[in-house]
This record gives sequence, structure tokens and C-alpha cells, in this order.
Amino acid sequence: MKKLNYYFNKFKFGEDNFHNLMKKKVLEILLVSTFYDAFIFEQDGRLSEQIFGEYMQLNLSTAPRITSVPTGKEALEKIQTNDYDLVITMMRIGELNPFDLSKKIKEMFPQIPILLLLNIKNDVSLIDKNSEEMQFIDNVFIWNGDSNIFLTMVKYIEDIWNVQNDTEVGLVRVILLVEDSIHYYSRFHPLLYGEIMKQTQRLISEELNDINKRQRMRARPKVILVHTYEDAIEMYEKYKEFIIAVFSDIRYECEGKIYQYAGLKLIEYLRLKNVKCPLLLQSADIENKKHAQDLGVHFLNKNSKTILQDIRKFILNNLGFGDFIFRNKSGLEIDRASSIAEFKEKLTDIPDESLIHHGKMHNFSAWLTAHGEFLFAKKIQGYTVDDFTSTEHLRDFLISLFKEVNYIRTRGKIIQFSSESINVKDGIIRLSDGSFGGKGRGLAFLNALFASMEFEKQIPEVNIKIPQTYIIGTNEYNKFIDSNRIEQWVTEKSDEEIRNIFRKGNLSPTLIKTLQHLIFNIKFPLAVRSSGLLEDSQSQPFAGIYETYMLPNNNINDKIRLSQLENSIKLVYASVYLQNTRNYIESINYELEAEKMAVLIQEVVGYDYNGYFYPNFSGVGQSYNFYPTSFLKNTDSIVSIAVGLGKMVVEGKKVLRFAPEYPKHDIVSQDELMGNSQKYFYAIDLKENNNSVENEDANIVKLKIKDGEKHGSLNQILSVWDFRNNRIVEALHITGPRLVTFTNILKYNSFPLAKIAKEILKIGEKAMGVPVEIEFAVNLEKDISQNKLPTFYVLQIRPLNIRTEESEINIDDLNKKELLLLTKHGMGNGTIDDVKNIIFLAPSKFDRIKTIEMQQEIAKLNQMMKEKNKKYILIAPGRWGSRDRFLGIPVKWHEISMANIIIEVGIKGFIVDASQGSHFFHNLVSMNAGYFTVPYNTQDDFIDWDWLQKQKMIYNGDFFSIAESSNPYFIKMDGKKGVSYILKT
Repeated sequence: MKKLNYYFNKFKFGEDNFHNLMKKKVLEILLVSTFYDAFIFEQDGRLSEQIFGEYMQLNLSTAPRITSVPTGKEALEKIQTNDYDLVITMMRIGELNPFDLSKKIKEMFPQIPILLLLNIKNDVSLIDKNSEEMQFIDNVFIWNGDSNIFLTMVKYIEDIWNVQNDTEVGLVRVILLVEDSIHYYSRFHPLLYGEIMKQTQRLISEELNDINKRQRMRARPKVILVHTYEDAIEMYEKYKEFIIAVFSDIRYECEGKIYQYAGLKLIEYLRLKNVKCPLLLQSADIENKKHAQDLGVHFLNKNSKTILQDIRKFILNNLGFGDFIFRNKSGLEIDRASSIAEFKEKLTDIPDESLIHHGKMHNFSAWLTAHGEFLFAKKIQGYTVDDFTSTEHLRDFLISLFKEVNYIRTRGKIIQFSSESINVKDGIIRLSDGSFGGKGRGLAFLNALFASMEFEKQIPEVNIKIPQTYIIGTNEYNKFIDSNRIEQWVTEKSDEEIRNIFRKGNLSPTLIKTLQHLIFNIKFPLAVRSSGLLEDSQSQPFAGIYETYMLPNNNINDKIRLSQLENSIKLVYASVYLQNTRNYIESINYELEAEKMAVLIQEVVGYDYNGYFYPNFSGVGQSYNFYPTSFLKNTDSIVSIAVGLGKMVVEGKKVLRFAPEYPKHDIVSQDELMGNSQKYFYAIDLKENNNSVENEDANIVKLKIKDGEKHGSLNQILSVWDFRNNRIVEALHITGPRLVTFTNILKYNSFPLAKIAKEILKIGEKAMGVPVEIEFAVNLEKDISQNKLPTFYVLQIRPLNIRTEESEINIDDLNKKELLLLTKHGMGNGTIDDVKNIIFLAPSKFDRIKTIEMQQEIAKLNQMMKEKNKKYILIAPGRWGSRDRFLGIPVKWHEISMANIIIEVGIKGFIVDASQGSHFFHNLVSMNAGYFTVPYNTQDDFIDWDWLQKQKMIYNGDFFSIAESSNPYFIKMDGKKGVSYILKT
């Protein structure tokens, strides 16, 4: 796989290498002209204003700066002390004429282009381009009072510099202009550039995304101006794959002399080469019109009183600039389209006659080329109308092609909301300005990365994407707080009072109008999620702090659906001010005012199963594992999955966990798998048609696993316990308890879940620079709307809060006399400072024959601690939860469920391999508990048994004792190193 920065640059600067286009630009111009001429340019032609205006209007990069000097002598002084990209000189510049000035400049700086600008028509007759004095001047233009000539001269030089690179790198198109008349090309050239710039501006305004706008600016067609037949042939042969039009005079130099029919000779050459682009011959001799007609090309009379209109008309009608005008075979206008999206819509309705007419004229490919869609235009050029079995076949081909154009344009991008963008499938749509917040930023980044990396090519059997997502930026939150006068006094109210205050508040009229348009066009269930500025930060975790609302969005009344959506947004805003949120923000030393809330409106992943909406399964993946049981390492990623909505996973209920690096290996035993198999799942209730948003769970329903089996949604997920053979089998036709094992997916790879999770977590960690966590949901059904493939949806990505600076332990810095325990074999991460009780079994009391009795005693003690709501540290020799009672105490999880830290100890004469918590893996992870092993007789690992046994005991039983301290123990776990310790109180 290519390096990540390649894909990031590909997204940032555009497909292929758009950022490498227009690499060389004119930034500094030295204008050599009399004070009078400079004054006229500036005042009459508004030179600086006009050039600056052109650049700003097109959002082009920095406009060139013009330095004026009145004489050639002063120009020589300037150019030796300053850097210039272009010299423009007038004819009358003092004693040193422009020809001598050019020679002197070229001798010092041969790379600097020099253009001669005439402002008196009679001076044209003084110019002999073949004379010796002209060899140091790159070209000549004449000013007719239109300051556009200056922009044209700049672009003329930049196109010469960049055409070779831009065609090779960005497939940029080329217009070839063959003309030797200074008068004519000085009029024609600015007009041609003007139309190109207008078309560029059209395309920029049509784009929904800022990155695409920048690409449009850089990818405008280049205009190559030549004056001879030989130069025209050379330029054609060099750029023939990229030429979109040829404009040619008829009389100009050929084989070293003026040839009356040089233009006709050029057209004949192009015809032999089977050139399909528009060709235009221009001449002041009307007799040449017949020659043009005989060659089947367009003709333009240079003496026409409407020549500028004629040129513009040709460009618009033949180069695809401007609107696409649908015509019948008689040339009468039927309809028109101004954008790619509008064109796609019109295609479905235009008459067959018009479709065939434009197909034969190659107008479709020309219009696509003018819109910068070169690859698609080339695809169309490869076909003729006769290649299609029917007109409908042709129509379907064009519609699908334009759908693909729109898809490529928007995928992975952040798009401004509009009527055209509302149904974009693979972009994120911005509904209002402001920051995206934590979740929004992560999602936007991942979406862009997916598009750039083209995951569909790496894993073609699955769609990998984000759900359709709309984001309300933080500016709307600020408006809501200010306009509804919500201030600090709100925090004195109860949570329900706060919610009611926010419900009664008003969103901005602009947002309401946008939401009305949105709700009218989308009918699928919605998740309204928080995305605070502080949320999903790398320094502090905010997962689960704010509220999410699930909306069926299926009421027949649009006003009710709109009201539900508005209320959900307000309640997400309200969650910033609720008691739990305020307490948390204060606990991490932030001010409430520092939090600003963006809102994600997201398509809920799933299908409608008899009125219940849910995905086949959801999950959470982490690129770092704090509980590397058995064969796993910290750096092995870990994934938790469950049937239905992700609420099951996020809330730490019974789920299945696996390591994507080892999907065929069971992390837990068969017995634990049976005991912890998922019994129910969550879905959105589409039947109730609930018209209110009372709380987060208002529209959520809990279903039994057997309900999912009846829906037919769990065929690849369920296994059966075969009583007769005492084993788990993948045979749903037999009778027996159903177990959620995902065996067909994990062990038989019916869906490449492990591969996808592993890849995304690896990419996410590398991209963010820290371990990450993702939430995802999967539709296994082969959906027609998703290319008939199952789909893996990433719902969000966030940094995984390891808090390295808080949990890092350096053993050399520790005073071991202050420690109750130290181990290099710990699992878990972070600190615990609220546990005052230790339940322990001293080594002297351990008898491997009596582990059943030990089990019974600890179960009673655990129940006692549960009734008092007290957590504790649990210490005993051997394995906890071992099925072999001679290797340790064979407890079940519920018998030690109040233990916050579980410790296995090795003792003399009884050394067994550590279980590493494998028996209780799911419980340890869901409770964020610590699991330590202290091997016997090691140099670093120890428990200070003498100190422990001298503490105040509140219980002494047959086996176990309970030590209770007046102050809580301080426990620290370094999840990266596996080092943990407990301080004495």
C-alpha cells in the first residue's frame, strides 16, 4: 500500500496531481513605458485594478505586481537589482530603444521573457518579426484601449511555461491559435481568454467543494499562440491528445515565406490525422469561406461587423462553454442545462431526436471537456451513436456516466448545502458555518481518506463508507445561546428544567429553512449526535458524556418530522448544560463556556425488519489493547461486536470480542462464551410513530435474539449449542440455544470484518498519531443502492484516551518501601483512588484441595460488599476462575463482580501459568478493571504480605480476610508497559 501522506496530498490537492499544475507563475512585471503611457494605462485602462480584479474574481493566487519605469536605461538598472518574471516594454522608451534593451536584458537574463506592447497602430508596420532586431523579443501585442491585453500577455507567458507539465500531470486541455496578424490576435486572444475565464468562473460557482474550486482554477485550458505552419504542426504533434480546438488564419508563413493557403494546408493535415475537435478558419478574404466549407470546417470573416459576437458564439456552441443547449436536428433550441447536475436531469426527458443529433455532433464530449471532466469525455469519444442498440441504451449510458461524474466530484468532500447537494451519497454536507467539533472533524477526515485511498479497489467485495451525514457548525450553537439569552443562571436549574428551557428556544430562521428542505427530501431514520469542540480530543475523553437521539423519521406529516428534528438538535445543545456534563467538564479543568456544540445529523445504518430498524451488527474497534490476555499483545487491536444498534456495545453489555490479527482464535473459553452470549439487541421502533423526543431512548426498543432470527437478519451471526454432541455448531436448522458467535464471519470469512477493522484501525492510528477507537455498523444484505454489496459504515473515529503522561510508570523512580504491590504483569490503564478494602487469601491459608470452599466464602463476601456498594482489591494464589479447581479458585464472575483489581499470586510449591484474566476477559474490559499477576520469587514483582496482614481487619474467615483502610489506596496501571503498583495508605 502507498504511504499515507500520498493519499492525504491526493485528497488535499485533488485527484492525481492538481497541486502540481501552474507551478510557474508571473509574480513580478517590469513595465517600461513613458509616464504618459503608464498614466493612460492606469487611469483609462485601470491596469492594476483590472488585473487585481480579474485575479480576485477567479480566486486566483497572488496577482502580479507591476513596477513601472519610464526609460530603457532605468529598466536595466532595476533588473540588475530586482527579480522580475516578465518584462513588457513599449516602443518609445528614451534613448535606449526596445530592441537594444531586449538584447541587453537577454544577455544578462536569457530566461526572462520580453514582450513588446504597441499602442500606435502605425507601429505595426515597423515590426518585421524575422528581422535580426526582433530575435530578443518573444512576441508583440498591440493595445487597443482594452486593458485585458495585459492579463492576456501574462497568461500567454504562463501557458508557455506550464503547458508541457500541466498536460502530462493534469491532462489539461489545449487550444491552438495560429495567427500572424498582430492586430487580429491582440483582439482575438483576449476574447478567447475572457471566455475561458468566464467558463472557469462558471465551473467554480458550480462546484460544491472548495478543493474542487481550486482544481478548476488550475486546470483551465491553455492557449498556445503560434505564427507559422511549422510551429502549428509541431504544437499539434506535441499536444494532440489534449487539443480541444484549433483556430487558424489562412494566410501565414509556411516554409520560410508567406503562403496564401497555409491554413487550408494545416486543416488537410489535421483531417488526415482524423482530428475530431472543432476547427475554425479565419480570413479577411470572404472567398476563403468556400474553401472552408469544402473542408467541412467553420469559417469566420475577420471583416465582419459582429466579429466578436461571432467568435463568442462559436466558442459557446462548439467548445462546450456556457450552457448545454439541447437542439433538434433543425438546430432549434428545445431546452438547456447550466450545470452537470441539471444536465443529468434533462437527459431523462429530452427527445430521442435531440439525443441522437448531439451524439453525432460529439457535443456531449465537448461539453464534458469544457467542464474539466477529461477522462469521462474521452470515454464518450470512444463511442459513436451506432455503437448503441437503441436510443434508450444511449440515454442510459449517458445518465450513468453523468452520475459517475457527480460521484467522483463529491466523494470524500465537505459540501455546502444546496438543492443539488442534498442527496449526495459520499460527501459530508455542511448545513451551517462554524467548526465541525470533535466527532465531525474525525468523520470528515476519515471520509476524505476513504475516498483518496479508494478502499473499494483494495476490498472490492464490500462498500466501505460513512453514512450520509449533515453537519450543523458551531456558529448555530452560538446564535442559539445568544438569541435565547441562555446564561449561567441556567445551571441552577434541574436537568429536566434545562431541557424544557432549550426546547422552548428558537433555532435561527436560516437553519429552520434548511432543515425544512432537508426533511422534505430524506425519509430514512436519523441519528442526531453531539460533536462538541472538546469532544474526542486527544487530551480528554468525552465519549458518552453528551446525548444522541434516534428518530424514526417516518411520520407522514413533514411538520411533525421537522419538529422532532428541531427538538433533537435543541436537546443535544441542552446536554452541554446538564449536571453530569458540567461536573465532568469541571473535573478536567475546563470552563463550560469553552465548549461549543456542533450537531451531526446522520443516516442510521440498517434495514426495516417488520417495523424494526437496525443493522445486522455494530461494533467498536480499538487499535490498542489494555487487556492483552493469552497470546495477545498490547499492540494487537481489539474489536467488540453485537447484533443491532451500537447501544449494546457502547454501554458495555454482553458483546463478542475478537482480535482482528487473529480472528479465528477464541479469546474466551466455550463456557464463558455460552454464559456471556448476547440475549437481546436494540432497534428503532418504526411502528409506534412516536411524535415526541422525550429522551435518548424514546424511539429505541429491546428485541430478543430469536426476533432477529425470525427477521432473517442473523443467518451469518448465530450458532447453536448442540446438546447431543456437547459442542457449538453453525446449523440453525437444529434445535438448541442460539449463541451470538459470528463464527461464519470470523472463522469462515463470509464477510471480511477482521481485514477491514485491522486496516482502518491501522490507518486511523497512523493518521492521528495516537491509538484510535472507531464505531461502526454493518449491513450484510447486498443492497441494490450500494452496488449490490454488503456495506461497512464507519460512524465515528476518535483518539483512544491512553493518558500516557498520567499512567506512565518509571520503576527506577519508585520507592519500593512505599508500595504494597509492584508487578510487571499488569493489565489495565490509568489510576484508581477510591478503593479502601482488600479481600485477600494469605499464602499460609491456601490449600489446593479446598478451592471449592474458598469459592463459596468469596461469593458470600462479594455479596456482602455488593450490598454495601463497596469495591475492593482481590488477592489470592493460583488462577482465578480456573475450570481446574486444583489450579486455583473456580469462581464465576458474579461471585467476584465487586472486585476493582484482581490479583493472581504465585507461591512456593504452587506455581501455575497465569491466566491473564482470560476467563473474565469481557467483564474486565467492560468494567475497566485491573488484572495483575505477581509471580513467585521474582526480582521486581512483589506483595508486602507482612504490611498487609498488620492492617485493621474487619473480617477474618476460614480462608479470606478483609483489610479496611481509612484512606483509599492509590493504584496506578501503565497499560503500555504492563507495569502496575499499589501504594500503601
